[in-house]
Amino acid sequence: MSYGLLKGKKGIIFGALNEQSIAWKVAERCHEEGAEFILSNAPIALRMGELNGLAEKTGSEVIGADATSTEDLGKLFDAAIAKFGKIDFILHSIGMSVNVRKGKHYTEMNYDWTEKGWDISAVSFHKVMRTAWEKDCMNEWGSILALSYIAAQRTFPDYNDMSDNKAYLESIARTFGYYWGDRKVRVNTVSQSPTVTTAGSGVKGFGGFLGYAEDMSPLGNASALECADYCVTLFSDLTKKVTMQNLFHDGGFSNTGVSQKVIQKYDLE
Repeated sequence: MSYGLLKGKKGIIFGALNEQSIAWKVAERCHEEGAEFILSNAPIALRMGELNGLAEKTGSEVIGADATSTEDLGKLFDAAIAKFGKIDFILHSIGMSVNVRKGKHYTEMNYDWTEKGWDISAVSFHKVMRTAWEKDCMNEWGSILALSYIAAQRTFPDYNDMSDNKAYLESIARTFGYYWGDRKVRVNTVSQSPTVTTAGSGVKGFGGFLGYAEDMSPLGNASALECADYCVTLFSDLTKKVTMQNLFHDGGFSNTGVSQKVIQKYDLE
């Protein structure tokens, strides 16, 4: 069902890879709610070809950009300005850890890989916002959003240095969000339930993460589509005064100490 919440709004969506991606679902929902946008991902992701199908479905243009490259971002935002004028929303759905991909334990991290993952997963959010800031291309009451995970606050074995990356990502949102307030633009992060995506599934023990979170969450895990619905509300005019927040979208997991389902699994009497 469409409510027309984003009718007339323009934006940029970073990070859609395939139909499992949260950013993919966000793009579909934004289109259904009346938005127009540019889809962007790293050139290596574009070579997989799946994004073209989403672009056709949503009537969007695909522009490749390495989000760690200020030069690439400059060209992307120039193209967005040429196409739309000022824009109303940005989604940053970008994250990658080389240490996780290569199975390097947190206590034995390769620091060159750590730096690369940190740049991709967190610093790129600052670079995206700085580019938008310098080009002054956000409309008043615009919305900038990045996707996070509760490992920024809690320890999850094998989530590795992505925990550190997400903590830094959330800090960037708060700090840069303060300055964006002067321009009447809001900046937030959404801390989503563990979700079956290409990136998430690459974490060792991900199935355990997923099952445990499901058992711990009073409402169960939030799906990628449900996350997309939430992102739509945060891009809409209904959330104009929500900024500098890390917003948990996790079925209540973040506020549950222990659930009856988990207790029963350990009750051996």
